[in-house]
Amino acid sequence: MSRRTVLVAAALSAYPLHAQQPSPRALASWVALDMPTGYETRFAPALAEAMPGWEADRWGNLVTRVGSGTPRRVVACALDAPAYAASQITEDGYLRVHRIGRGSDHPLWDQAFEAQQVRILTRDGPVAGVVARSNGHFARQHRDERTPVTADDLWVDVGAESAEEVAALGIELLDPIVRHLPPWTLEGAVAGPSAGDRVSCAVVAALAQAARNADVPPGETHFVLAAQSGMGRAGLQSYLTRNAPFDTVAFVLPVGSGRGGSLRMSAEEWAEMDAATGETLQRWGSPGLVAVGVAARYAGSHMEVAELEHAERTLAAGARAIGMEIGEGTSWVHTPRRAALRDGHADASLDSVAGVLEDLVELHSVSGHEWAVRRYVLEALPEWARDAAVVDGIGNVWVAAGPDRDTTVFMAHMDEVGYEIAAIDPDGTVTLERAGGPVSSAWEGQTALVHIDPEDSPNPGTGDATSIDPVFKRRSLSATAPPPLRGIFVTRERATERHPDTLRAFFGLDAAELEAAGVRAGSPVTSHKEGIRLGRHRFVARALDDRAGTTALLLAIRRLDPDALDHKVIFAWSVNEEGGLVGAEAMAKRFGATTRRIYSVDTFVSSDTPLESPHFAHAPLGDGPVLRAIENSSVSPDAERDRVRRIAREAGIPLQTGLTQGGTDGTEFTYLGAPNQGLSWPGRYSHSPGEVLDLRDLARLSELIVAVATAAEDAGRRM
Repeated sequence: MSRRTVLVAAALSAYPLHAQQPSPRALASWVALDMPTGYETRFAPALAEAMPGWEADRWGNLVTRVGSGTPRRVVACALDAPAYAASQITEDGYLRVHRIGRGSDHPLWDQAFEAQQVRILTRDGPVAGVVARSNGHFARQHRDERTPVTADDLWVDVGAESAEEVAALGIELLDPIVRHLPPWTLEGAVAGPSAGDRVSCAVVAALAQAARNADVPPGETHFVLAAQSGMGRAGLQSYLTRNAPFDTVAFVLPVGSGRGGSLRMSAEEWAEMDAATGETLQRWGSPGLVAVGVAARYAGSHMEVAELEHAERTLAAGARAIGMEIGEGTSWVHTPRRAALRDGHADASLDSVAGVLEDLVELHSVSGHEWAVRRYVLEALPEWARDAAVVDGIGNVWVAAGPDRDTTVFMAHMDEVGYEIAAIDPDGTVTLERAGGPVSSAWEGQTALVHIDPEDSPNPGTGDATSIDPVFKRRSLSATAPPPLRGIFVTRERATERHPDTLRAFFGLDAAELEAAGVRAGSPVTSHKEGIRLGRHRFVARALDDRAGTTALLLAIRRLDPDALDHKVIFAWSVNEEGGLVGAEAMAKRFGATTRRIYSVDTFVSSDTPLESPHFAHAPLGDGPVLRAIENSSVSPDAERDRVRRIAREAGIPLQTGLTQGGTDGTEFTYLGAPNQGLSWPGRYSHSPGEVLDLRDLARLSELIVAVATAAEDAGRRM
């Protein structure tokens, strides 16, 4: 940022506030627009249609004119945002990408795409994808990868298994790729990619609307939301050249942190900041130039922040620059909701599996704070199981059925990786500590949510694992909490290393305001998440580890007839697995000595990604559930593997076998004599915000659980 742009930021306080304070939703709707550089002609016409009086020209500029005669003025902003284009479609169904133009200057712009959901903007509408990331469980294999990721390192997974399947989704070479993010607001601000530029355009649109409803000075004013700003302001230069001359040109643009404002300068002075546009302006007589600045924090990052107060002040400064007064009734323009992701290609036979999984992944449940998932599990059980369900003092849930012999336990965990607040600075910035093993580089510079727990719901550290008082179940079924507070994970402004030493977050409130809202040291922090279908059979979301296991157990228990069992079966959902198998340890103390075998229902972290070596853990997605035979902390006996293989074969269920890294709840039972056999689905990009599985594997896993649970015990003894 040049010194002149800083001066723009310093002058705003002179402008009185008369306009209506902008609606956070209105400004956030601008930030969420799909408008990649170079593809404005694909998207600008629909936006023009939704904004009366505006039209899209051949470049994709959005233009409206107010008044006539002289003097002639232009008020302009940059409408487009950095994006990638699909530069290669691989034989195994991945997309490779390349930047369109220079893109963002932020050192972590490319890296911030890793493990994030994206939109491939095809001619027929947006298609979901996720950017691949090395498995969090395979950190040892990636310990030498230290430099920040670049665009050349990115692979986009669209749920396809071949180039032909990519084509069937309507994806073509050169289709643009952008982030899939909701309109994001935090207290007093909006955030997202290119937030400063988009709020600048919200200011221009509000000025145009006010100009139509106000007495403006004589003359003609052109309001231009300019295309291809990321390509040397090609759209704006074209418009200025074709419609010259102008007496005044006002630019509304982001200026970095500060208070925003306006500054007059010559075309020659402007050329010091923007050489190409400055040369264009000089060709037709060096008009009067005004720069109006929107303050933007974390400029160029995925969570660039623009404050509402600064937008309001910038509107006043822009009006003053063109000789217009802003009234108190001035309203801010909402853009239409962006197009929904196309999902007509999804296999409808998997809808019921996807529905339960989507419900679960969109709940937040950091280790030690599992109340929301626990309530869902209890409410989703069939009536017989809901009546039989038990909740202990630390929040584990279990259901037992069948005669009391040869006990078999199936266990999934309810928690997910995330963060807890370690400290709160006076200005409200919080320092975080990891809960479990989140891949921190994939959280940096992303959306953030801080949660407030229910006061009386069982949680680790606040209860007694030996107690099973019925009050815990009643509290779990009524547990509620206020909505989480929105914020951002702060990103480094400079980065030479891939991984941040410490993560921090900000929620738009100071320490006293956070405390008044119930936020404390120890409060859990997560980020926005959304369960999305990929291609015909795949699914992407954060916390598939272990919402998918929880889903498999729920689907299985709904199909189980408890009266048909010839032995005892326990379905269990544990707490705090990611924090050190805390819930499983308590369950093992209760049931381990009388358990014949335990099945940990958890992810098989697969090397079925282009970022991993296939020399171990290679279980392709879609080829069926996996016997997790060897992991870091346990090995299943041959007899147990053979038993499950036989049951699967008789049931017609495809089954893979493999070795992977990580550990599971069942380890705690092995020390008490019960062998641990993992029953898993193959998953990609573990412990990241963009985990991926195949819904066919999950459906078959639930079938396998039922088959194993109902198999006669003597089948195992004959082997």
